[in-house]
Formats: sequence, structure tokens, C-alpha cells
Amino acid sequence: MTPLLDSIQSPTDVRRLSPHQLPALADELRTFLIDSVSKTGGHLSSNLGTVELTVALHYVFNTPHDRLVWDVGHQTYPHKILTGRRDRMHTLRQLGGVAGFPKRDESEHDSFGTAHSSTSISAALGMAMAAKQKGEQRHSVAIIGDGAMTAGMAFEAMNNAGVSDCNMLVILNDNDMSISPPVGALNRYLAQLMSGRFYATAKEVGRQVLKNAPPLFELARRLEHQTKGLLLPATLFEKFGFNYIGPIDGHDLDSLIPTLENIKQLSGPQFLHVVTRKGQGYQLAEADPIAYHGPGKFDPKLGLLPPATAPKQTFSQVFGHWLCDMATADPKLVAITPAMREGSGMVEFHQRFPDRYHDVGIAEQHALTFAAGLACEGLKPVVAIYSTFLQRAYDQLIHDVALQKLPMVLALDRAGIVGADGPTHAGVYDIPFLRCIPQVSIACPADENECRMLLSTAYAQDHTVAVRYPRGAGAGTAISAGLPTLPFGKGEVRRTGKGVAILAFGTMLYPALQAAAPLNASVANMRWAKPLDTELLFTLAAQHQALVTVEEGALMGGAGSAVLEALQDAGINIPVLRLGVPDVFTEHGDPVKILSSLGLDAAGIEASVRARFSLLLQAADPATSGLKLVGS
Repeated sequence: MTPLLDSIQSPTDVRRLSPHQLPALADELRTFLIDSVSKTGGHLSSNLGTVELTVALHYVFNTPHDRLVWDVGHQTYPHKILTGRRDRMHTLRQLGGVAGFPKRDESEHDSFGTAHSSTSISAALGMAMAAKQKGEQRHSVAIIGDGAMTAGMAFEAMNNAGVSDCNMLVILNDNDMSISPPVGALNRYLAQLMSGRFYATAKEVGRQVLKNAPPLFELARRLEHQTKGLLLPATLFEKFGFNYIGPIDGHDLDSLIPTLENIKQLSGPQFLHVVTRKGQGYQLAEADPIAYHGPGKFDPKLGLLPPATAPKQTFSQVFGHWLCDMATADPKLVAITPAMREGSGMVEFHQRFPDRYHDVGIAEQHALTFAAGLACEGLKPVVAIYSTFLQRAYDQLIHDVALQKLPMVLALDRAGIVGADGPTHAGVYDIPFLRCIPQVSIACPADENECRMLLSTAYAQDHTVAVRYPRGAGAGTAISAGLPTLPFGKGEVRRTGKGVAILAFGTMLYPALQAAAPLNASVANMRWAKPLDTELLFTLAAQHQALVTVEEGALMGGAGSAVLEALQDAGINIPVLRLGVPDVFTEHGDPVKILSSLGLDAAGIEASVRARFSLLLQAADPATSGLKLVGS
């Protein structure tokens, strides 16, 4: 039963409640959240940790007139529920449903779209400066946490904000520590005291009076600095020009509300340190916040249960096993991740090779240049990084890695359509943006066994090689023992037919093989987007009347474009149909449905080929071999 929550259609309704009703609203919101996510799957631990903070923000600030910018955005389910999307939460992360992250065209309350981390302070500062320039009275609040403060971009923004005179608030949602009971009351008192106008005014008056007596001013300055340094971790943030407040208990509305109300009256950049607990209010999630970070559907009473049947091995697991095996074989191997140990399948490696494991935090730029430094000293870095996150280190990849001809392996997890996380996490751009960089090669394994072998092939090269593979499991192929390699830059023919040859890149091989059977088409497993196997390409072009390229990536500049360029350079004129992700941002939803909507399943590939080359296929069909080929 959620009678209070049932009455909330917008934050205006929240602000009509009395303060003593807010804890009950938070409890109902948490109950609804657990029930809702258990039915849809999604991020849970982080959202349970921000319930009270969300209630307090919407109660104190006049949203959406006042801007809230969430970072990284996967903790905004309570925000979505309180801002008129409760009745659509059953569609969370489904095609056409509510997005799992803030999305500007979904609600006016989503001030800024986020999903990659550490962008909130920059965006909130821009909004605060815009309000100042336009003469508008509004508050700008950045809520940052879940490791996002480890990224350099957050500190770049703070460095800029600290010297501005705009009014903005940065809230650090710190969910990796807890406030011990003996000091909780003192922290609450100090936070409210330091955020009050009396304290701020008294501090400024004191400065004005004492600055004419330098010895007394210096003594007061040192006393203030030493006292705050003793009681509060304020020094770093105040050096950036922020007024530091906290830490306070992020689950205590009696502390949050008055502190936020006091901060509203202050001018200049403010920094509020809020301590929360992932999974708060749900014992199973509190005990194992990592397991409940992004669970699928589950029974809230029973929690997460092991699957009834053993699941197929995922590509991330294949990479993790390969990494341990290669590290055993070569002591020069070092592995790097930007805060994606579990997602990238590196837990076992961390346990077995702790001295050769480096988690650099959410700092992709640093990860690449750090790897470059290791490579300069003769080590062999393997950087496990999601395709979508590699985009953030593009300059470092070009200048610090490729330009210096440094050997390393980029293990690009989550390549292609990722599904429920949506366009911000889609790994569809890596082939186009990597293909144009000299000294960088791109391998596209078709299945789990090829992934392992192409990782070994990439590791053996004397330059940078990216191995891209999708999220989840593949065809379920058996894994070869040992560390075998495949020929560098070479593909293979997997099916021989007539008329049309389908050139498949990566896991698109299997739907291409399904589509080829009724078409009687040939199928090539190209394996490499760069270097392209031109020998195989030219042979197929000579033996067929048309070519089809299929890739789970952007068409513009992708593998199909590489095929067109190679044919053009060789003076070969043959019809080519390119299938892949068109020039649009794909939506969130079931990846199977998204691939189908893009025509990248077996039925879609067959239909596209028939539509483009219908006459050619008739001519190649033995039953209609007497027909004359008119064109394609």
C-alpha cells in the first residue's frame, strides 16, 4: 500500500506535504521501487540509496524551474517516479518505454541527459552561468557519485566553477563510506551550522574586520582552517573555491531538508557531502550491492536465485579466462580497467595477479596514456574497456598510443547493440573511429572461440589491436584449449553459393548463414575490419554478381565502407548492399527486437537481399536458370 505515493503526480505534490510526512513517502517510494524493478530488471542498489536525497531535493527546490543534473544517471528511478512517470515504470528500459537514464525529450524534469559519468558539474555550471547571463533566478544542482568523482572531467569543471561567481550546488553522493553513530549528530549539527546564513555572514564580516589587523586575521584564518580540517574533509574542495558542507547522513531527512534550505540562501559555489548506502532499506541489496547493481527480474522475497540451467559463457567471461591464461604464459602482461572489473570479467585476474591489475577509476583518458607508459617500458598492456567508453579517450588513443606505435590490446566489450541501457551505451561507432587511425587494427570475432583466438592473435602483434565483441553470450561454441592464434588480417569462406556473397563481420556471421541458406548465397566470415582481407574480397567479387556486407555497427565509415573503398581503389565495379546501423541513435530495449527492427536478424538480412537483388537471385536459381539477368 502506497497511499502517499499514490497522491504524487509531480514534485509540486511533494512540496504540499508536511515535513513529518516525508519519511513515510520515502518508505513508500522504496517499497514501490523494489517491486517495480523486480518485475522489469534494472539498476537497484544505487536507486535505493538515493530515495531520501531525491525526496529532499524535490521538496526544497522548485523543480523543474530549478535544474537537477544527475550523474551518472542510473540512480534516477526515484526521480522519475516523483516526476510523473510512475505509471510507466513497468516499461522501464523496454523498447518505447521509460529510459534507464535521464533523457531530455522524456520529461522536462530531466534537465540534462546523462549515462556516461562525471558530466554533471560541467553541465550544471553551464546552466548556472546561462541563468546569470539571462538574469533568471534559478538554482543549479549537480548530484555526482558512484565513483564519478574519480574522473578528471569532474575536477576540470570544479576548477572552472570555483573561480566563477555563479550560484550552484554540487552534491557528492558518497555511498562507499558510512557515518558512525557517535559522530552522526555532530556532523548534522556542523553541516546545518555551516550552511546557515548566520555562519556565512559572520565569516564574511569577520574577514572584513580582521583584514585590517593582519596578525589577527592570519590567526583566525589558521584556526578556521585547522578546525575544519580536524572535523571535516573540507580542504580539497575548498581549495577549488567551494564552500564545503558535510558530511551528512543522506538517509536522514531531518538533516537533509534544513541543510538544503540553508544552502539555497547562500551565494557562490557550494559543495554538500552526502553519505548514502547502496541498497538502503532492502537487506539483500545492502549485503551485496554489486549483485543487485543491475539485476534482472527477481522475486523480492527470495532475492536473486541461481539460474535453473547453466548459462552459456559470455564474451566477457571468455576474455577473463583468456586474460588469466595469457598472464600465466607471459609475465609482461598487465591489465587495466576504468572501473569495470566485474563487467569486463576481470575478477579472477584481480585475485590471481593483483600486482599486474590496475583499476584506474572512471578515467578512460588516463587509462590509455597510463597503458602507453607501461608499453614504453616493455610491458604488454591489455586495456579492457567498453566500446562506448573508449570514445572518451580518443585523443589519447591517437596521440599517446598509435602515433608512438605502441603495442597493446584493446578488449572492446559491449560492441554493437547493448539493449536496455540505450544509445548512450551502444558500441556502434568503434569501427568507424578506429579504422581511420594508423597503427590500429580491428578484429571482429564471430563467436566465443574466435574471440579467444583473436585475442591471442592481437596480443602477438607489435602494434595496437582492438578486439570488439558484444555483450552477453554468442553462438555457444566450444572453446579451444591453449592459446592458439588465427592468421592476422585473414577471413574465411563459411558457405559456398551462387550469385550473391554475404560478407559478415563479427557475430553477424550466424544470422548471415541462416539467411544465406534460402538465398543459396555464399558467406564469408571476414574476421577483420582492418586490415581488410582484400584477397578474399576480390576473389568473392570475381565469383559473384553482387556483394552484401553485414555488421553490428554504424554504416557510415564502417566495415561496409571499407569494402566499398577497397573495391573502388581496385577498379572493381560490382553492386554492394551494406547492412548495419543507419545514421540514427538506436533506442533502449530488447537487443533482439532492436536488431530485428534494424533488419540485422536472419529474416531481415534475407528480406533486404531479396528486395535489392531479386532478379539476380532468380537468375542464380537453378529452377529459373533460363531467365535473363536484367540488372540488380
